[in-house]
Amino acid sequence: MQFEEFQQTLQKEKPDPSLSDPLKALWYDGNGQWERAHDLIQDAMSGDEAWVHAYLHRKEGDIGNADYWYRRAGKSRPDSNLEEEWEFIVQSLLP
Repeated sequence: MQFEEFQQTLQKEKPDPSLSDPLKALWYDGNGQWERAHDLIQDAMSGDEAWVHAYLHRKEGDIGNADYWYRRAGKSRPDSNLEEEWEFIVQSLLP
């Protein structure tokens, strides 16, 4: 799936079931369902899950918690805006 296809799926009722949990969480966030995205990813174990979790807390405005999750993911909080970060993470995680 390409990024443009992923964006088009935001028109659907649910994410593609074949997506990884981090991508499903980003789908829910992109669909305006931050809480559902966070619920899906809050028990993050993998680096990708921690990265999405960090992004979600950054979006929430909880920078201290976001920075904790960025460290867990082996990443730094980006200087980009939230839309750019969302797009970058989606593109990085798509197969």
